[in-house]
Amino acid sequence: MKKLSCLKENIFILALILIIIPGNIIAQVKTEFLLEDRIVFDDYIEYIKPWKSNSKDLIMEKTALFFLGKPYVAHTLDQNVVEQLTVNFREFDCFTFVETVIALSMTALEEEPTIEAYADNLKSIRYRDKVILGYHSRLHYTIDWIYENSKNGIMKDITSEIGGVKDNKIINFMSEHRTSYNQLTDDDTTLNEIIKVETKINDRGGFYYLPKDKIAKSDSLIPHMSVVGFTTSLEGLDVTHVSFAFRKDRELKFIHASSVLNEIVIDKQLLSNYCNSRSSCTGIIIAKVL
Repeated sequence: MKKLSCLKENIFILALILIIIPGNIIAQVKTEFLLEDRIVFDDYIEYIKPWKSNSKDLIMEKTALFFLGKPYVAHTLDQNVVEQLTVNFREFDCFTFVETVIALSMTALEEEPTIEAYADNLKSIRYRDKVILGYHSRLHYTIDWIYENSKNGIMKDITSEIGGVKDNKIINFMSEHRTSYNQLTDDDTTLNEIIKVETKINDRGGFYYLPKDKIAKSDSLIPHMSVVGFTTSLEGLDVTHVSFAFRKDRELKFIHASSVLNEIVIDKQLLSNYCNSRSSCTGIIIAKVL
């Protein structure tokens, strides 16, 4: 679940048109871009040109490496009163880093790679049905994010194919901990929408994860630059951190926005060791970007 992902890699972590519908306000907000973000985007487009004819995995790798050293900042998507698309190339939490790399890689392959095209790709990854209808329309839980992006042909969950097992735990962390979310604390309507989302997730009948004791044995089956979600034993929650699998010197590591090191890094630990060193980490989910 994205809002709890990245918080110290443990747990705990204007409107142009307003359309009022029963019990809620939906904003259709034009995306604005800061000059600093436009500059970074233009720099990236120049940087990625030499690799545009290469494989998708290499483009994603080079895109991720472009942001090495950028600062980790939590809650970058929760600064606005009204839900709107946030474009930020200057600072990241673990999930916005993953989303940014995927959306930029998609944009780099377009005939006209504009920042507006990037924003459209980002919206298609971050929001259910590619539409912003309020806080609840953002894909908060990682397994829901993978499910929706798999439907849209952006990625594929391959966890079961490489030895994953079923987890039937009930997902309800957000509704059970509403006071941890500013948008839910005093808003019963939005809370009810989140409960509906959780119900749909649970109706799918669980999710697959690769147990921590199997990661090292299966690491050759985990694709370079696939999305890795670290599953958790915390009740009601699916994932606490996300990253990209990263093969370096024949070892399977991972590149991520680290709240421990406060920047984007290729972690020194093997992916399997990272999970094994955390008592709450039960394993991983793997999604290949298509």
